[in-house]
Amino acid sequence: MVKTSITRREYESRIDKVKDELGKRKLDALYLTSGASFLYLTGYSYILTERPAALIIPLEGEITFMGPYLEKDHIPLKTALIKDIMTYPDYPGEKHPIDHFATFLRELGLERKKIGIDNLAGAAGTWGYRGPSIAETLPKTKFTEAKDIVEKMRIIKSEEEIQLLKESGKWANLAHALLQEYTEPGLWDVYVALRASYQASMIMKKTLGSEYEPCQRGLSAATAGFRGQVGPMSAIPHAISTRRMIREGDVVITGVGADVGGYSSELERTMIIGEPAEKQRRYFEVMLKAQDAGLEAFRPGARCSDVDKASRKIIMKAGYEGLVRHHTGHGLGLEGHEPPWLDVGDDTVMKPGMVFSCEPGIYEPGYAGFRHSDTVVITDDGAEVITYYPRDLESLIIAKG
Repeated sequence: MVKTSITRREYESRIDKVKDELGKRKLDALYLTSGASFLYLTGYSYILTERPAALIIPLEGEITFMGPYLEKDHIPLKTALIKDIMTYPDYPGEKHPIDHFATFLRELGLERKKIGIDNLAGAAGTWGYRGPSIAETLPKTKFTEAKDIVEKMRIIKSEEEIQLLKESGKWANLAHALLQEYTEPGLWDVYVALRASYQASMIMKKTLGSEYEPCQRGLSAATAGFRGQVGPMSAIPHAISTRRMIREGDVVITGVGADVGGYSSELERTMIIGEPAEKQRRYFEVMLKAQDAGLEAFRPGARCSDVDKASRKIIMKAGYEGLVRHHTGHGLGLEGHEPPWLDVGDDTVMKPGMVFSCEPGIYEPGYAGFRHSDTVVITDDGAEVITYYPRDLESLIIAKG
């Protein structure tokens, strides 16, 4: 049977590791506001809005959720690990949510205790938090920064996590094949993206079966598109959209992923519509050689900065250093960007179980950008690339209709 979710046993193991760390630091509880941490530790996915929410993991006792009433019926459907659910009506309400949280912590017997916290305000929100901090509201409680507890755990992926990422890589491959098949001049990239994402998601669901469901917020299980990186806009690495249609002669940069148990691989390719110009071929080959150099630098014991330096060396040798807009990659997992970073300034030593994107790129404003991205897992004796869509130029040319 194909693996599509994290087992309860692994979630329980993660919680045990948190409690072990609390004991080492002489903390009575961990107070978390990160939705990614909620999902990582319990399997419950929280949509971050203006409404504050927190997960309390005590050294002794049951896990408690503190948050808006609208989540009360949702949580039991997603996890059995959160035993206590303490809610407030809504935000901002007649009584501020943080005042409710202070009351809840008193009821849990934590007012005079030492609590590790990932956000000293005690709340997070898409519009930015407004209100008193939890420390101000509970002056008798000792709050101490402990954001690193869960962050460090997430850097090294377990075998279960890697299995989910590999499964994601399979579906990313299908989604990209459909995206390339549907791409042609005269179409809006949004239309092509929706068509490929819909088709890939339906095949994914049919194949994985009734138990499969996406864990992260999104419109589809598999997502394939261009995010507006079409023609001259391909030179904007984090473009959002473009108003014009795809044209013959365009360079287009793709982005594909698939949610399997909340984890997504990253697959990106540079495609060219019609016969490539000589300049396009030259830029493409430099980018490809830079990615090759980066991929060869992955191994346990290497530093993250080594990969960035290896890729940049190729680009610099070609005389294109001024066309670089970002580092070579980043960690991957429950979030699209996670530490550590493949950056000249990050000397983190690579260890088995770390997962990265490898995506050096070059960008000439007003002309085009060139970037491939693949997902790489560090193994005991090297590295494994778990996205495997063709990378050579001839395979990525969209032939004339």
